[in-house]
Parts: sequence; C-alpha cells; structure tokens
Amino acid sequence: MAHNVLGVIGGSGFYQMKGLEKVEQLTLQTPFGEPSDPFYQGRIGDLEVVFLARHGRGHRLLPSEINFRANVFGMKQLGVTHLVSISTAGSLKEEIHPGELIVPDQFIDRTFRRPQTFFGDGLVVHVSLASPVCADLARSLVGATRAGGALVHEGGTYLCMEGPQFSTRAESNLYRRFGASVISMTAMQEARLAREAEMCYAALVLVTDYDCWHESVAAVDIAEILRVMNANVEKAQKAVSQLAGTLGNRPRSCGCEHALKGTIITDRTVISQERIDALRPLLGKYL
Repeated sequence: MAHNVLGVIGGSGFYQMKGLEKVEQLTLQTPFGEPSDPFYQGRIGDLEVVFLARHGRGHRLLPSEINFRANVFGMKQLGVTHLVSISTAGSLKEEIHPGELIVPDQFIDRTFRRPQTFFGDGLVVHVSLASPVCADLARSLVGATRAGGALVHEGGTYLCMEGPQFSTRAESNLYRRFGASVISMTAMQEARLAREAEMCYAALVLVTDYDCWHESVAAVDIAEILRVMNANVEKAQKAVSQLAGTLGNRPRSCGCEHALKGTIITDRTVISQERIDALRPLLGKYL
C-alpha cells in the first residue's frame, strides 16, 4: 500500500492549517538554506499532512525573497508525495469572478530573479514540464473544492510575474492576449521544483480581484483584495480538509514519482560525492 503524505504551502492569508491534529513543529536545514518558516507536521483524519507558510509568520517575505528551493526540499525531506500550493491571484478573464477559485493546469513564467532548479553546479538534469500539474491530483483537488461548497474553475493558465508591484494596464492586457486566466507571483517555482522532487503537484488559486485591465476597476485595490481573500481562505481550508479525506493511501499512477528517470545527463563518474550526498532525498534511487 502506498504511503501518501500531503504537503500544503499556504500563501497570502493562509497562514495556518485548520483541522491539523497531533501537530509537531519542525525546523529544518536544507542544502539551499532556511525555509520560509517552521514546518507543521500532523494529521487530518488518517492522512499525514505537512504545512508551511510561504511568506513566513507575519507575512515577512516578498515573493522574490522566498527561498522556494528550501521550502520544497524541506517538504521532500519530510516525505511529502503530493504538494498543493495555495495562492491568491487577479483574474484575467471576464468569466472568472472575484471570490471564485481555480485549479490551473498550465503556467507562463514571467519571473527573472529566482533560482528555478535544485540542480547545476556540476550536475545537469532536464525534466519535462510540458504538463506542470499532476492531472490526478488536480482532479481530486477540484472535486474536494466543490465538495466544500466553493465555485471552482477546472483548468486554465496561471501567469507568474515577478512583483512586488502589480501590473501596468499595458502588461495586464498583454497577458490577456497570451491567453492567461489568472496572474499571481509565487506558484511557478513551486511547480518546477515539485516536478524535480517527483511530487504530484497542483495549485489552488483564490481569485481576489480583476486585474487592472478590467473597466470596473481604476486600479488594483488592496483593501478589496484583502476582503475577498479572507472569504476565500475559508473555502481553501475546507477544500484541503476534503482532499485529505479522499487522498488516503491510494497508489500513484500518474508517473510523477518517476519524473527524474532518464533525465540526469551528467556522467555519474564526474558528479562529486558531496553533491550526491547533499541531494540524496532527490537522487538517492538513481545515483
């Protein structure tokens, strides 16, 4: 029987995991430095769950300051097999309304200041990111969100911008021409790194506003964003609890747990033992 562990990375407003029982606080060190915050490991029903606040307690970290590699590596160290990230976003489509949720299945990356990979420094690895979201986990997350009573859109494209400023109107309209559904600042790096860590990955995105392209808004209103965000966080909490109840220990048949197979390009004989040891949670079964 498979042993699944659900990891949850909480974004703006989602600073704790309600319903988590038998909680242990864990402070980890990783080869990539310190994660954003301590990890909280516990259970929801029969499922082991690990929670991390992406921006740290008190929301201290800008999107560009988040140590994404340490966060996801720490999840791997704790045995996480399925990773769900929660983030807020602006809508780039008329039919995706503030107060609704979306589980995207594609990403566009417009960031430029962030490390994107665990590898390098004498170790070359090329994983496929054609389908950056685990279809099985996304389907389960959509079902869990609907079961919790929220309106959720299935599929769509998440455009990840650098920030911390919001878009200009020219940028917002450009991203609409790209075909993007929502715009936010954090989930792309988590999707990339979760694939390298061979985790199933999906994002639950809380739509707080129309981005500034929309004629109904003079500009992004942070006060309105916060009001809608707080209402959406409760929906997200219910969705994660529902997901934990359905994920159980069902086997993984999606292929995510073999994402690194055949992707290590560097000759084994020239990879330093120090590098292998540092990345053992990722590479142990291959090197």
